[in-house]
Amino acid sequence: MRKGFFRRKTDTLLGVDINDTGIKLIELGRSAAGYQVQGYSAQMLPPNAMVDGTLLDLEEAGRALQLALSRLRTSARQAAVAVAGPSVITRVIDMEAGLSDEEMVWKIQMEADQYIPYPLDEVAIDFQVRGPSAQDPARVEVLLAACLREQVEARTAVLALAGLVTRVVDVEGFALERACSQDFASFTPGHQVDGTQWAVDAHGMGIACGLALRSFA
Repeated sequence: MRKGFFRRKTDTLLGVDINDTGIKLIELGRSAAGYQVQGYSAQMLPPNAMVDGTLLDLEEAGRALQLALSRLRTSARQAAVAVAGPSVITRVIDMEAGLSDEEMVWKIQMEADQYIPYPLDEVAIDFQVRGPSAQDPARVEVLLAACLREQVEARTAVLALAGLVTRVVDVEGFALERACSQDFASFTPGHQVDGTQWAVDAHGMGIACGLALRSFA
C-alpha cells in the first residue's frame, strides 16, 4: 500500500524532475554553509512525451534522462523522483491518537472511498502523522498522499531505462516546498559548477533540489 512519499533516505540521491517540457537533474552534497551543488543538468523532452504529468513515451523520456545523466558525470545511481498531475491527491485527515502504522493502514483502507476516487488496488498511498489535532487532543492530524500506481511505475521505468534506481517517490508540491524552505538559490556551487550560470539556473531547479534534499532528511 505505502509507496514512500514521506519515507526518508540517508544515501546520496539524485533529484530527478520530470515535467511536461523536460528533465532536470541535480546532485547535492554538504558544505560548511549548508548544501553544495555537485552538479546539475537539463534535457528537453520531445513534444507529447509527457502531458499533464502523465508519461506517454517512456523510451523517449528514458533517452532524455540518459543524456542529462551523461552530462552530470556522477557515480550516484540512486534517485528521487516526484509524481504530479490530476491523479495526485493530498489531504489532511483526523485519526485516533495512539494507532500503530498497521492500524492506520487498515483504517485508511476501510475508509479509502471517502478520500480517494480510485479503486484501492490502483493507487499507491502513504501517510505521515503531523501532530495532535487542533480540534481534539485525542486525535492526530495525518497527511495522506495518494497517486495512481501507474504514474509511479512509469517514473520508475524511465529511471531504470537510464540506469538509475528509484529510492524515493515524492509529491511535486512537497519537493518544491522543501527546496524553498532551504533557500536553494544560495546553495554553494561545487568545483564542477559554474557559479554564475547556477545563479541564472537556480530558480528553475526547485523541484529537483527538493528531491535531492531527501538525501539529508
